[in-house]
Amino acid sequence: MSFARSPLPSHITVALREFIQSQKFSGILLIFCTAVSIFLSNSFFSESYIHFWHEPVFSSFPGLPGGMNAELVVNDILMAFFFLLVGLEIKRELVSGELSAFSKASLPVAAAIGGMVFPAVIYTAFNAGLPSASGWGIPMATDIAFAIGVMSILGKRVPDSLRILLTALAVVDDLGAVAVIALFYSGSISGTYLMYAGLVVICLMLMNRMKVRYVFPYLLLGAVLWYFVLMSGVHATIAGVLLAFTIPYNRKKDKSPLTTLEHWLHAPVNYCIMPVFALANTAMVIPADFIKNLQSMESAGIGLGLIFGKPIGILLFIWLAVKIRISSMPVHSNFRQMLGIGFLGGIGFTMSIFISLLAFDDPLHVLNGKITILIASLVAGITGFFLLKGAVKEKQGIPRSR
Repeated sequence: MSFARSPLPSHITVALREFIQSQKFSGILLIFCTAVSIFLSNSFFSESYIHFWHEPVFSSFPGLPGGMNAELVVNDILMAFFFLLVGLEIKRELVSGELSAFSKASLPVAAAIGGMVFPAVIYTAFNAGLPSASGWGIPMATDIAFAIGVMSILGKRVPDSLRILLTALAVVDDLGAVAVIALFYSGSISGTYLMYAGLVVICLMLMNRMKVRYVFPYLLLGAVLWYFVLMSGVHATIAGVLLAFTIPYNRKKDKSPLTTLEHWLHAPVNYCIMPVFALANTAMVIPADFIKNLQSMESAGIGLGLIFGKPIGILLFIWLAVKIRISSMPVHSNFRQMLGIGFLGGIGFTMSIFISLLAFDDPLHVLNGKITILIASLVAGITGFFLLKGAVKEKQGIPRSR
């Protein structure tokens, strides 16, 4: 049975191309930093290295009696810039990119929904009624830097239509992850601070309507918004997404405040903040019996969710979307390649680790979750790479080696 192919876009927007290019080296850098962090955490330097991340940076911080250590600075402050960049990318794609029209958005949206629902269901099936049940959001996430980094190894042999699909899918996945964090992984809510945050958002929206085109005033109010969101009980990084959606964007102009800020953030986020996040959150001593720990229910739910739930959900929902004719297959593609993209979607890493820190209170659950995320992401990435590589060879008429 053959399905219609959507035409390859005559051009990829400069912003999208820059975004894809920025993820290539970023994925490699993340792998390197993760390896270095795990090595240091389990070496002679283990105690001093792990202690470094728990050393107070701000001994006193307004509203936080215990201050903030290095790990909290990374996760609560620096990651707000990561989520700001995510929000800018989501807004750009919704306004003028691959999510701006139903015909373009239907396939990646369907794929992302399948890739979020199936892992959550698998995790819940293993952990329902257990103390670890709150971790259902962990295997829903996709790490776009790693996913595109793995795909980039295949170079020009992968058609642009697949790169665009994977990028758009990951953007929708990020939007889903942001919603999950805001709705399900926030603490006790303070109505007063939430009201203050809402007033700041209104001010930002008014600045947008008044056509304020300078980035600095938005960033200044964004810092105030971050503090109010932090104190409200909603995770502070959500402030980055809220700020992003108020930044002006004119799709008819090459330069607008949104594209300018997005361009500014690419390098520091991809080459500094995300690697530092990897260093801080993989600073863990791996126990000798970690294989036994992987038999825990939270590990089973995360591992099976990422390795099987993601590709099954993505492939099934792509098939359904094409079957009922709300979407068409990307040009020069087949379902073997879609399965490969599904496995690349199973690379959770950054977002999965971030959600695990919010989902679990038990340090053992956090440790098991991190180890499982690393292993599952590795398995999913390798599987996706070889599936795409094999599909490329078959398309070029090169028989696979037996």
